[in-house]
Amino acid sequence: MTSAHTSRSRLFFLGRLWFVVALCSLTHGESTPALQNHPSHPGLPVRAVSLGGWLVIEGWILPSLFDGIINEDLMDGSSLQFRSLARNANLTAARGGGAAVVAVPDSQLNASYGTFKVWRIDETTFNFRVFNRQFVSVGGDGSVVATAAAPGAAETFKIVRNAGDKNRVRIRAPNGRFLQVKRDYSVVADHGESTSWSEDDPSVFAMTNVGDMHGEFQICNGYGTAKAAPVLRNHWNTFIVEEDFKFIASNGLNAVRIPVGWWIASDPNPPAPFVGGSLDALDKAFKWAEKYKLWVIIDLHAAPGSQNGYEHSASRDGSQEWGTNDTSIAQTVQVIDFLASRYAASPSLLAMGLMNEPMAPGVTLDSLVKYYKAGYAAARRHTTKAYVVMSTRLAGDSGELLSFFGGGLPGAVIDVHYYVFNNTFTNMTARQNIDFIENNYAADLRGLTTRNGPLSFVGEWVAVWNVQNATKAEYQRLAQVQMEVYGRATFGWAYWTLKNVNNYWSMEWMIKNGYISLKRH
Repeated sequence: MTSAHTSRSRLFFLGRLWFVVALCSLTHGESTPALQNHPSHPGLPVRAVSLGGWLVIEGWILPSLFDGIINEDLMDGSSLQFRSLARNANLTAARGGGAAVVAVPDSQLNASYGTFKVWRIDETTFNFRVFNRQFVSVGGDGSVVATAAAPGAAETFKIVRNAGDKNRVRIRAPNGRFLQVKRDYSVVADHGESTSWSEDDPSVFAMTNVGDMHGEFQICNGYGTAKAAPVLRNHWNTFIVEEDFKFIASNGLNAVRIPVGWWIASDPNPPAPFVGGSLDALDKAFKWAEKYKLWVIIDLHAAPGSQNGYEHSASRDGSQEWGTNDTSIAQTVQVIDFLASRYAASPSLLAMGLMNEPMAPGVTLDSLVKYYKAGYAAARRHTTKAYVVMSTRLAGDSGELLSFFGGGLPGAVIDVHYYVFNNTFTNMTARQNIDFIENNYAADLRGLTTRNGPLSFVGEWVAVWNVQNATKAEYQRLAQVQMEVYGRATFGWAYWTLKNVNNYWSMEWMIKNGYISLKRH
């Protein structure tokens, strides 16, 4: 999961209906068929809650984690636009990259080409990546271009902020000079040191941040490893504790879904900028789960290179690069092998989630199936009892994986996520939201439930919608209907998430305040 009720993250995609390509005919009145490939299991169906924001950081869940970062608005993935006050023109990468950086008036601005994504080196030093993914460079003659495939010394800039207005800036180039916009709207790094910060200085820009990312990469690189380590260790030790597992078990839930990042397999010394220590926290989670008789679903939430470009997948700048080569697939299989090996003997291990929310079309169906086959085999090398959960693609078709699963893989589970708060639901009434769940999502779920096929799992849902001024009774109804509909999933469901500063997103808050009761389900 990622930033709540904002357009800067994946939420646009989460609530869309995935139309079903069913492999066998089911009538609306037919009961859920027996799934012959799956012996009955005491843990099914699961009524689970995800421990989001714990071992994989999503800043919207607990924003205060980022409070100690200097220049927090200039972190990896921040999207910046620069406007020359003197020339009344905007910096832009011509053709989106692969050519010069120039300045254009508003009437000629392509917002995507005029947005520069930050790679943070330290609190004042950055690389700038443009739309076509090249980096901004300065040549020996001071010319400014966006042609570099990878950043180096020639692609390293400093942002100097005005003491009285942090969004009035100058950009110091690698040659020590400042960028300025000439009268012909060319951009050159040749302006001297002195400035009065006046609007007639062509080296002074108004900087606008049009998008942020607050994920695992950002918190680690924002603080730097030395400072990030104690911040994250304190978070792991306090955000989720043993008492939470006791609370979960005593309130009608029987499982936890724990998001993890790929770097956990390299603990205690993961690659930069990530910080070691999350593996110890996961070990403790298994001990608590065993003590309180809870099942554990390990969910690989962040794959190397990012499977969807969102902060919850630890993307550096919103790029989605997983699966573009065999190396990232093989590396991800190794992570599954590591986790399955480490926890196969635990009586609480219920399932291994191979990947959370891969995004189409960046993740192709071919690359995903290739990985799922290899990931399934890796898990099976260590356990024949644990289920193997495979997520459908965002912006894909929830039935597309059924052709792969048609022959049946023992213990396979298809994971879909159902939300009702994106643009599709903006003008819907409370009744219309409920109808959509009871009709559209219910039908989608029936289509996934095939006689000899995989189990079905609503791996994420939440009692949050766009209905303004909804009453407590309406929220209770929203939660109740979803539990009833998603309870028909043969593997079960998982709420997103246990704790959140946004009340309705927090299952703990919803239970304690009487919005959700599971003891009767």
